[in-house]
Amino acid sequence: MSKVAIVGIVGRTNAGKSTLVNALVGEKVSIVSPVEQTTRNTVRGIVSDERGQLVLLDTPGLHKAVGELGRLLNRMARRSAAGTDITCVVFDAAQEPQLEDIGWMQRIAKEKPEKVVFVLNKADRAPFYETMFRDAWAEALTSAAAEDGSRYGEPLWIKCIASTPGGAKQVGEALFELAEEGEKLFDDDIVTDYPRKLAIADSIREKYLAKLHQELPHELGVFVKSIHEKPPRTSANGTDLPVWEIGVDILVNRASQKPIVIGKAAQTIKYVRKCSEREVGEMFGVKAAMELWVRVEPNWMKNPKILAELGYMGDLV
Repeated sequence: MSKVAIVGIVGRTNAGKSTLVNALVGEKVSIVSPVEQTTRNTVRGIVSDERGQLVLLDTPGLHKAVGELGRLLNRMARRSAAGTDITCVVFDAAQEPQLEDIGWMQRIAKEKPEKVVFVLNKADRAPFYETMFRDAWAEALTSAAAEDGSRYGEPLWIKCIASTPGGAKQVGEALFELAEEGEKLFDDDIVTDYPRKLAIADSIREKYLAKLHQELPHELGVFVKSIHEKPPRTSANGTDLPVWEIGVDILVNRASQKPIVIGKAAQTIKYVRKCSEREVGEMFGVKAAMELWVRVEPNWMKNPKILAELGYMGDLV
């Protein structure tokens, strides 16, 4: 019988959750960026091997909420941890514990989930604040015990570098050790059940985050309107690939942001399109042809209809 577990990968924004999920899966299923709110949906990454299967829920990172979208993402992150078999909290231990880190510790000490892993990420950095994280956990335990009179046990602590194969292997071994026997939930060749429109939108948004840095981190939305599948064409290397013609709206809040997204002589939008076409083609085994249109949508982050179109209003909200 295989070992199976649904694992909630949670923690503060930019702690390394998406990096860890991608490393565990062995493929890119979640976008990575130093900008806050990179992960805006709960992405399922699936690890299958001879030991069994881990279904990884890469959640939005907790952060100081700004606006309706920020509060929505924080609710999604908290609720994603509920109902999982294992809670895996990723901490950026190259920084002192932040309020969001302490908040996760307090929640776990109070709710007492059965199986918890604390990952102290970025173990190659100096200084490395392991002692401060352990002290913060001890305080959370004491506070929770004072409230209800019971004391929660110790989580499994792992120091690692999530971006390396060795670091991911460490975490994967620990998660499989905690998993229970059961039937696999997905076929072995599936690495994610993330909807393709959301995956494409994430690819485009990641390219914009890398290009624009902090210019529009929270005010940029990507909506994949359509995917038209066309008959195969012969690619440059002689391979016949299906063609996906993809229509995309890039949402901004104000007209003044439009030139930033397009760039001088349309260089920015051309760069994003080219990079995303290549990545989406490799991801799905197709020839991707994208049309990107910039749309001014004032206060789109407060519009429930638009948030639903972008995939932010699911069962977890």
